[in-house]
Amino acid sequence: MATKPAGEGQASTARRDELLRYQKEAQKRWQQDKLFEVDAPAEGETWDAGKFFGNFPYPYMNGMLHLGHAFSLSKLEFASAFHRLCGKKVLFPQGFHCTGMPIKACADKLERELQLYCDPNKPGSLPVFPDNEPDAALPACVSMTTPASLQAAEAEVEAVAEQIPKDPGASFKGKKSKAAAKQGTAKRQWEILRDSGIPEAEISDFRNSSHWLRYFPPLAMRDMTAMGCGIDWRRTFITTDVNQYYDSFVQWQFRVLKRQGRVYRDKRYAVYSPLDKQPCADHDRASGEGANPQEYILGKLKAVELTGKLAGLEGQGTVYFLTATLRGETFYGVVNAWVLPEGQYGAFRGLDNDIYIMSHKSALNLSYQDRMPVTGHPECLMTLLGQDLIGTPLKAPRSPHDRVYVLPLLTIKMNKGTGVVMGCPSDSPDDYTALNELKAKPKLREKFHVQDAWVEYAVVPVMKIPGFGNMAAKTLCDDWKIKTQGDKKLEEAKKIVYLKGFNEGVMVVGNYKGRKVSEVKNIIKKELMEEGSAILYSEPEKQVISRSGDECVVALTDQWYLTYGEKHWKSLTEQALQQMNTYSDEARHQFQHCLGWLNQWACSRSFGLGTRVPWDPQYLVESLSDSTVYMAYYTVAHFLQEGNLYGEGNGQIKAEDVTDEVWDYVFLEGPEPQSSKIPEQVLQSMRREFNYWYPFDLRASGKDLINNHLSFALYNHTAIWENAPEKWPKSMRCNGHLLLNGEKMSKSTGNFKTLAQAVEEYTADAMRLALADAGDGMEDANFVEDTADKGILRLTKELMWYDEALSAELRAGPISLFADRVFDNDINVAVHASHAAYNSMMFKDALKTGTYDLQNARDAYRVACGPLGMHKDLVYRYIKIQTLLLTPICPHTCDHVWRDKLQQQGTVLTAGWPEAPQPRVALQAAAVYLQDRIDALRKDIDKHGKVKTKKGQQAPPAAKVVHADLYVSDRFTGWRERVLTNLSDLYNQQTKAFPSDVSQQMVARMKAEPSLAGMKEQELKKAVMPFAQMRMKETNQLGPEVLNVRLVFDEAAVLRENQEVLQRALDLQSVAVHMTSDAAAQRPEVADKLSSAEPGRPLVVLSTTLPQQQAQTTDGTADPAQHIARLAVNGSSRT
Repeated sequence: MATKPAGEGQASTARRDELLRYQKEAQKRWQQDKLFEVDAPAEGETWDAGKFFGNFPYPYMNGMLHLGHAFSLSKLEFASAFHRLCGKKVLFPQGFHCTGMPIKACADKLERELQLYCDPNKPGSLPVFPDNEPDAALPACVSMTTPASLQAAEAEVEAVAEQIPKDPGASFKGKKSKAAAKQGTAKRQWEILRDSGIPEAEISDFRNSSHWLRYFPPLAMRDMTAMGCGIDWRRTFITTDVNQYYDSFVQWQFRVLKRQGRVYRDKRYAVYSPLDKQPCADHDRASGEGANPQEYILGKLKAVELTGKLAGLEGQGTVYFLTATLRGETFYGVVNAWVLPEGQYGAFRGLDNDIYIMSHKSALNLSYQDRMPVTGHPECLMTLLGQDLIGTPLKAPRSPHDRVYVLPLLTIKMNKGTGVVMGCPSDSPDDYTALNELKAKPKLREKFHVQDAWVEYAVVPVMKIPGFGNMAAKTLCDDWKIKTQGDKKLEEAKKIVYLKGFNEGVMVVGNYKGRKVSEVKNIIKKELMEEGSAILYSEPEKQVISRSGDECVVALTDQWYLTYGEKHWKSLTEQALQQMNTYSDEARHQFQHCLGWLNQWACSRSFGLGTRVPWDPQYLVESLSDSTVYMAYYTVAHFLQEGNLYGEGNGQIKAEDVTDEVWDYVFLEGPEPQSSKIPEQVLQSMRREFNYWYPFDLRASGKDLINNHLSFALYNHTAIWENAPEKWPKSMRCNGHLLLNGEKMSKSTGNFKTLAQAVEEYTADAMRLALADAGDGMEDANFVEDTADKGILRLTKELMWYDEALSAELRAGPISLFADRVFDNDINVAVHASHAAYNSMMFKDALKTGTYDLQNARDAYRVACGPLGMHKDLVYRYIKIQTLLLTPICPHTCDHVWRDKLQQQGTVLTAGWPEAPQPRVALQAAAVYLQDRIDALRKDIDKHGKVKTKKGQQAPPAAKVVHADLYVSDRFTGWRERVLTNLSDLYNQQTKAFPSDVSQQMVARMKAEPSLAGMKEQELKKAVMPFAQMRMKETNQLGPEVLNVRLVFDEAAVLRENQEVLQRALDLQSVAVHMTSDAAAQRPEVADKLSSAEPGRPLVVLSTTLPQQQAQTTDGTADPAQHIARLAVNGSSRT
């Protein structure tokens, strides 16, 4: 836990304790009032404000909730609170996930530790662990030690050195996913539980999987309640067959899918845990989430002679070197095979008395794919080093050479493929470079005992690539001057050649000469397989570690699959995505990318916790497949479970009575069940409840679930409700992971917080404020503890100000001052801007507009009012509006203000969104203008009269400026008028935006302006574009009205009304406002500067004497040359 050192910042907790008191009182009231328990309107009733049903993926119950959970959860909580405040019926339910292997793996791991390290002669004794024990390296299982942002170990190399992208041309990159980050610091399970705060005497109870289900869900409910989440706990549940109602629901769902033909049994490749003896899906993994089976062709290069150590295999079978590749078309250009000299290889027994030379890791994979006599147990006939294999003559399928030789390659990675690579130097920069290096360096050949004849092979062209010819590798290596295997440019060269070869290459050899590689690639692959020259092979795209701690392989498994990717079903799901709000283009693109590659999904498992496949009970429904439409279950859970988390109450509905006919009636508009033991009225209420709340309006989730859970949810909704697209999800809001103080969360470094710890340390409201401030995009957000700390101070100081303001003797009467009107308008701006931000789930913006900006407006109002003081009615309105706008984020404090300070009835949570007239754009602009003028004048006054002196000399004191004359121009003229006219023409009223090339269009249009005709383009840009860009910025802020040739407000009137404000703010004795057309502006010393005045930037003339005190000349007239300061400024610029 990230805590402050003793004594640091902990001198007083009075402010925090004050907020905790309000928090406790508010939550007690909400619970007593059953504020969050909400039902659909009764038959015949309506609710005009509408409904909002939001949900959050149920967290996995193998640990405590942490700030990473709280961040994603806060998105739903803020949205729900906003819609509740607006008067809608809001349903926010929450269940808990227990399906799958993680809990079982943790329990089994603890059981092993207890058996190994506890004294069997002392029942109840604690384990004694040795200091250096390999088991300690097993991955952590409890989520509280592995927060979402913790980076896990991943494979050192990409999916394959010569991999053609699944989506050619794309360069999709992403950060490590959340589940991929769950490996954490290696610890024993006992230590993990102990460090979670579980008493040592209780830890042994966790050897039973069922204990996890009883222990963590109630704590999660406690912590979510403490956070202030408005959850209807009547509808909570856990998954697995422990909860017979939910078990019935999942079985019904799968029977529907089976009936639709969307579940089938087959033998397919799947990522597989040898230890668990079943497929390992994303949620079953400690690391490697998102990794799928990667299919290769294994070329069978026959050993023509068995020399050296291989001679020991003579007579035992035909020996093949198996080379893994994705590019079957390059078999035509093979001139050698490569091995890593120090690599560990083996000779393994294959089928039909064949012997395979390959790495040990790939042999294990292959043994799970029906390619070896015994599944999972490759028979190693001989262990070999790569050096033992160098020089072996091979016969390569489709190569023009009768024999090629095994040569050394120093860049082979033994954790990918078989460790044996075929050499095609025409189209592989690696192969071309390595072969040339061997040819050119006798000492290198000598080092690895390579004979000259083995490398004397000419490059064989395979394909012609536009721009690279028929030997692309040679062309690129020569152009880039790549000479050695260690050249860092090789990787980029390889990517270019492989991608270009796939997309643009044309075969120049073989039966398919003249045809594009992309057209014949699969044909050649099929031929190689049929003629026995190659076999299929798969392995994980990257390293996958199961939660049981073993490294996974790819196995050919016989099990049940969902037909994701099937043409019609995929089309329906793409339609659902099209009509769904994703809140960002980035999220939509990730969904589209996922739907593009997602294919059949193994939906059954042999071990773990969960629901049995109803028609094949030897299998369990895997953990991602029982979590796709459970949002519908929320709508009726309270009828069935009556608030009991485990469905173990004594309600009127028994689990066995909830038949498929009942589910069909409730969810699918099926006929009324015959002979059902559930009362007809209850069945009707259940159906009404579902139809009222569905579809759900929002699913808030981390972005890492797009590639599995969220896309699966879309698929299953379009299947179950294929004929009712109005039931498909309305929106999904995805966020990034959460950093803590700019760093990834890690319990091992102390940079970590559970939800319970954060609420206790900062209070729920200050924590929620920091969560809102953390960020709203899909990039990683940052929870800053200092923001939470300052949140406590901000909230309590605001409460103190409320007390002072509500008890003070404030100005009454008409709201007449300019400052009054501006502040009133600022409140209206906050109301409308905050509503827009909340509605689009931009909570950081909502916090800014509804709290920070509004408080700044209050402070500016207080200053502007000066000795007259603030208006009582506006102060009260401010406090009320501020309280309402902050309620979704800080509900406890706001409820306290509402009831105890404003003396309002009921709770602020349902008080209604405040009404406010539309903001007056002209008044906004006038207020900004006045403040800008004050700032500019202050700078000008500060500079006035100061003279430059030589170094070391003291400047004489400047005379004090006591008077200012402001000369106002009422309209833009000349080229500025043309800029505004052109911008007005280019502004799109529908999209409320300028075109993306507005700058280019403006330059082109302004070239035709006569007054600018002599300027070069660069000079024109420098003169025109700053003004144009300023006006575009103002347009985006205030609207297209600012593009008028006159300001949207009366500039002179604003200045005259605020003469006293200007004098007080600038410490002037007088200010005079003139129009440029007035007689006073025609004086010679002013007239020659009037051209610099423009709307919004008056000409300013400063004086050190008051007009009536100015000295008289001998003829009795004022001498402006003597008494009026010769400094005239346009805005803040000297002229």
